[in-house]
Amino acid sequence: MAITRSTELSLRLDRIACEGHGACAELLPELLSLDEWGYPVVHSAAVPPGLAAHARRAVAACPVLALRLERSRP
Repeated sequence: MAITRSTELSLRLDRIACEGHGACAELLPELLSLDEWGYPVVHSAAVPPGLAAHARRAVAACPVLALRLERSRP
């Protein structure tokens, strides 16, 4: 019997690199919102499988590469 391991994706935000453009929160409102100064707030770092494509688009839209996806094995 083979053991299968699922790979989980999680969002990581570099708050120092972030310039508050807000594209990430527009593309992924299920996991991100903007604070009163326009900087993103990550509500859940764990990315559900159904939102993986949206999360990839949000990461790709960041002009300063402050948002990234990381793979972790449970």
